[in-house]
Amino acid sequence: MQVVLGAIQLPASFRLGVGPIIAAVVLFLIVLATATAYLYVPHDPMNMNALQRLKGPSETFWLGTDPYGRDLFSRVMIGGQVSLLIGVGAAIVSVFIGLVIGLVSGFFRTADAIIMRIMDALMAIPSILLAIALVALNGPSIWSVIFAITIPEIPRVVRLVRSVVLSAREEPYVEAAIALGSSMSKILWQHLMPNTLAPIIVQGTYICASAILTEAILSFLGAGVSTEIPTWGNIMAEGRMFFQIKPELIFWPGLMLSLCILSINLLGDTARDMLDPRLKKREA
Repeated sequence: MQVVLGAIQLPASFRLGVGPIIAAVVLFLIVLATATAYLYVPHDPMNMNALQRLKGPSETFWLGTDPYGRDLFSRVMIGGQVSLLIGVGAAIVSVFIGLVIGLVSGFFRTADAIIMRIMDALMAIPSILLAIALVALNGPSIWSVIFAITIPEIPRVVRLVRSVVLSAREEPYVEAAIALGSSMSKILWQHLMPNTLAPIIVQGTYICASAILTEAILSFLGAGVSTEIPTWGNIMAEGRMFFQIKPELIFWPGLMLSLCILSINLLGDTARDMLDPRLKKREA
């Protein structure tokens, strides 16, 4: 069975609903708007003006101003760059490190017990508390926040990769490669690693969304990126004291944050449905 889209025929297994398409469009627009923000924002997001503080929307300030007289629209758009950078950076680093550790843990039985006990110890600590402690230890910066978010996510990736490798290493083609004397690196990267790509791609989307949210939580608690750097979390943290008289200080960055996380999660669910063979068998 095929799905016809204009002159293009797609397999039915790649059929997308309306939700994922809308999510992809929304996420693309958010990424495009934030990535090119410096080309069109009307004001410097760092420029303070006490005479313009807490102004309402106008032709000069499209979304009004914050408690320091800075343009809210410019800060929301520029702040999205940092939030997305942290989300993508944490996802890439945690997936790469977790993939390497998971391959080693799943294939080498002697190392498995030691590695998994370390991972269990990390997972026993609440992720937000561990992130706060790591940021406090390294100081507030973008890279410090990425590091603090990455460490709690690595054990989840390790456990996922390990579970895949444990089943894949018993396959005949892996046993044949071992019998033929293939090097361990070749077995790990050419035979076992491809089996983990589908699940870690899906896991990576969830980590990205979770990292963006965690950054906002850390910034809202005052333990994230320096307040001088605009992020969606910092903008909401600065506006929480004025929420009753100017709710848009939290509404606009919160809306961007919610739409971004929702879109990423919807695309992650769609990727899981498309890449998981067990779900395809159920549909068949």
